Amino acid sequence: MAKKLYVGSLSYNTTDDSLRSAFEQAGAVTSASVVMDRMTGRSRGFGFIEMSSDEEAEKAIEMWNGKELDGRRVTVNEARPMTERPPRESRGGGFRSRY
Repeated sequence: MAKKLYVGSLSYNTTDDSLRSAFEQAGAVTSASVVMDRMTGRSRGFGFIEMSSDEEAEKAIEMWNGKELDGRRVTVNEARPMTERPPRESRGGGFRSRY
């Protein structure tokens, strides 16, 4: 069964492809994605890797956690499931008349 990994402290130059090729050293990668900021289009400095098996995921964690990738020391661990967050409060932005 596939296991999803969190990869933190990524370089802003790291791409989906470079992340995938680095983690393929540990085994078969099902998916690789660097999370991008919607406003700037720039990397947010973290991403997710999905390995095809639990054994390969453990090997990837051992191989990459605390090691350097694209000039940055990365953090790699098992991704936690996304928790439900309360809806954002709207502050109403924009122009308001005092009258």
